[in-house]
Amino acid sequence: MSSVRRCSRTACGRPAVATLTYVYADSTAVLGPLATYAEPHCYDLCAEHAERLTAPRGWEVVRLAAEAGPLRRSSDDLEALANAVREAARPQTPRQGRGPEGDSTEGGRRGHLRVLRSPDN
Repeated sequence: MSSVRRCSRTACGRPAVATLTYVYADSTAVLGPLATYAEPHCYDLCAEHAERLTAPRGWEVVRLAAEAGPLRRSSDDLEALANAVREAARPQTPRQGRGPEGDSTEGGRRGHLRVLRSPDN
């Protein structure tokens, strides 16, 4: 069995470089770097199919930039995942994810998606 994951598109055998996930509750398609593990509800895409990706009418496509440099695992990844699961399980309050003026902040939430700022910014 080959360790290289292939594009999920029918009849495409090119190596996968990106992972596509649909967030049905937000009508959003999220295209990001290739996930570490193949997940049953995610789709791996080659460079050509990732570039040509379109979403259904009324849906938004969020393209996450690939990190520069090789991927490396750390204990911070597991801790961040555990924190995200805990936060998602917490009941939502009306002011959660809002700035002091009551409007959404750039680092805020959209449904269960969250935009995180880079530590360099």
